[in-house]
Parts: sequence; C-alpha cells; structure tokens
Amino acid sequence: MQVTEVSSEGLKRDFKVVIGAKEIGDKVEARLRELSARVKIPGFRPGKAPIKLLKQRYGPSVMGEVLERAVTDSSAQALNERGLRPAVQPKIEIVSFDDGKDLEYSMAIELLPEIEPMDFSKIALEKLRVAVPETDLEAAMERLASARKDSKPLETARKAEKGDILVLDFKGTVHGEALPGMAADDHHLELGSSSFIEGFEDQLIGTEAGETRQVNVTFPEAYGNEKLAGQPAVFECTIKEIRETVPVEMNDDLAKSMGAESVEDLRDKVKERLGADYEGLSRMRLKRQILDQLAEAHDFGVPESMVDLEFDAIWRQVEADRQQGNVDPDDEGKDEDAIKAEYRTIAERRVRLGLLLSEVGRLNQIDVAQDEVNRALFQEAQRHPGQEQQVLEFYKANPEALAQLRAPLFEDKVIDYIIDLAQVTEREVSPEQLREEEEKDAAAAEKRSEAAKKPAKKAAGKTKSKAKKADADDAVDEAAKDEEPS
Repeated sequence: MQVTEVSSEGLKRDFKVVIGAKEIGDKVEARLRELSARVKIPGFRPGKAPIKLLKQRYGPSVMGEVLERAVTDSSAQALNERGLRPAVQPKIEIVSFDDGKDLEYSMAIELLPEIEPMDFSKIALEKLRVAVPETDLEAAMERLASARKDSKPLETARKAEKGDILVLDFKGTVHGEALPGMAADDHHLELGSSSFIEGFEDQLIGTEAGETRQVNVTFPEAYGNEKLAGQPAVFECTIKEIRETVPVEMNDDLAKSMGAESVEDLRDKVKERLGADYEGLSRMRLKRQILDQLAEAHDFGVPESMVDLEFDAIWRQVEADRQQGNVDPDDEGKDEDAIKAEYRTIAERRVRLGLLLSEVGRLNQIDVAQDEVNRALFQEAQRHPGQEQQVLEFYKANPEALAQLRAPLFEDKVIDYIIDLAQVTEREVSPEQLREEEEKDAAAAEKRSEAAKKPAKKAAGKTKSKAKKADADDAVDEAAKDEEPS
C-alpha cells in the first residue's frame, strides 16, 4: 500500500492511496478459497473446486467485497500510522481500478483540532444557594390540596359561576355533522379550567340547572383532529347539576394518597423537591458561567464539516418553528443570508465547546459507566407509562439514540470536574433574587448576541438568544415545576 499526502490546509488533508494489483488478487483468491469450503459445486467435493471455476461463478461479488474491505482497512491503517483523528467519516472516492490492475482511491478528511485546555483554577464562579422559604412551602402544599379538591351540590339554587363544576350532557356538530368525540353524558366540567376549547366554558357561565344552551366555538387551526382543525362547531349543552368546589383538608389520609406517610413526610418531600428545583436553576446559571468563560478563553479552528452538521440541525429547527408560526423577534426584518450567518456563528460556538469538553474528558479519563447509562435509560422509559418496554427496545436497537442519552451525562461529569478545580464563591439568595439573576444573565446574553453580529476574530464567545435555548449553555433541563412527589 502506498499513501501520498496530496494537500494539507488547516484541518483538511487529502491523500492518494494505491493498493497493488497483486495484493488485491491475493485477497480475492483467499476469499474464494474460503467460499470453496462452504459452497456446493456439482462434480467437486467441498474445497476441491478449481479457483478458475469459482472466479467465474463468484468473482464479481467477491471482488466487490474485497475492494470494500481493502478500502476500509487501508484507510484506517493510513490514519493510525500517522496518528490522525478524523472529525467525521473520511470521504473516499475510487479513482481507478480494473481487474488485474492497481486500486487507486482518494481520501479527504478533516481532523480534530489540537486543543490545549486552559488552567481551570483561573475560572472564577459564583454559586447561588437558595433556602426554601416557608411561604413557598406553604403555597406548594396549598396547591397540592387544591389539585385534589372535591365538590358538592349547591345548597341554594343559583346560576353557574366561574369555579363551579357543571354536570352536563353535550352534543356537538360541525356543519351539521356529528363527529366522533363531540358528545358526552354526565360530564363534569369546571368552569374556568380551560379544559375545553377556548370560549366554551365562558358561554356556560350564568346557566341554571335544567337549562339547555347552545355554545358556538371554533376549533384551533393546530387541533389534533384534521377534520375539526379550524372548523366552527355548535354544541347543544344540557346542564343537569351545578356543584360548588370544596377545599380538601391537608391531612394524613390525603398525604398517603400522594405517596407520603404523613403530612410532615409530605412537607419534607415537597421541600426537597423545591430545593432541587432551585438547585437546578442555580446549577444551570453556574454552567452558563463556565461555558462562557471557556468560550472566551479558547480560540481554535473547528472542522467545517462538523459546523455544517450542527448548522443544518439548527436551521431545520428554525424552519420547523416558522411553520408553527414561531419566529424569533431578532430575525424579523432581516434577509435570510444574514440570519443564516448568525446561526452559523452559534453552530461554531457549539462545536467548539463540544470539542473542548470532549477533550477535557479524554485527557482526564472521564467516562460514563454503564450503570449510569442504564439509570438514565430507566428514567427515560418511566417518562412513557405503558410503553416502557418499547422505549428500552428502541434505545437498544439505536446506538445513535443511546449516544444522545449518554452525552449529557458525560458533559455534566466534565462540568463537575471543572467546578472542582475552579474558584467558587457562594452567595445565599432568595428565590426572587435567583430569578433576578437569571434575568440579568438573559440581558447579558442579548448583548453577546448583538456582538456576535459584528465581524470578530473570536467567534467562540458569541451567541444569539434564539438558539441559545438549545445551546450547550442550557443543556441542563429546567427543573420540574410540579411539587407533587412521585
């Protein structure tokens, strides 16, 4: 095998690879001899058929197999011998080959950059700590009790008010046609709950028990049923009973129905959940500080092919948002080329940060253990009740999806490693102060967004608020908002 470097520019390399005709021929003959021991040729015992006959029957398919393996093996060997780490799969193109002649192909690759991580002890971070206020805990407990509220018949007849629960029968039609799912008997509807189509509940305020009222509404354009989406509908509603809500007392029985042992146990669980929520927001802020400082301190070339892939993913999401009618205000009034340039800057930042974190993990032997992946997989399956087995099978059959599940685990471990080395000061704040800090961070991000639109050498430190939500800066998911313990 002869390997010649044809060109070298930045992270790009082009090679010419030639594999001699004799080497190809030897591989073909060896493969044919392997086949001869397994295939049945009339008139010959297994392994005794002449190579010429085998070549006539299986030559083309064997040649294709040998060429494919020769290219794969030789390209990997060429990279390993030179200590090259490709950023993406090499692009290989057969230049020439005829039976009995040399195989020549070209190989174009983009390399991972050489990265020298900064001294992490120079990173200064501020971690915000929030003690759960008693008022927040009491409000959370009240919300839990309110979610389990009961109802009772009115003691004195009156017209329905917001907050009442109606027991009603209804039948709906679209252009005079009754469609499935548009009728029900003895349905319990809380007025003001927004559980029905917009405007439906408002038209039932002021009704009385025994009254029949016609409700006119229009289904949303984005409604799940295509036959109903955007269509005007008429519902005939008969009010059977008006019930008023009754607050439920927070006691041990209610706490047990929520999976706790007692009210005090429930309070402890809710307090722990609220604390975890605040801790999640604080960590998200801390992580953003780290990534901003890393981006500012590192300026190395990134593979264009990786930026292209990241940009394509971002742009697909932008176009999907547009189809849903969601347009970033920052993009309004700009031509598409300018918008794409801004998102490409974001893509470059993401790739640079991703490569940096990956290199920090590699250099410091940071890895994600299989049991950590298994726990994440189990948690993901639990998010789909009734479909747990299908979720597990999907990830087992899709290595790329499993890698996406592993990626944030690895990233968090690298972030923790950096935090351990950084200078971290702590400050106790209230939940309100934590939210104010988040708003300040958002404003700072907006300023960086404006800076990113101007030509500059260090694109690594720039971002744009729209895609920042999906940037590595915000890889930590928002903390769960519901306080009820599972």
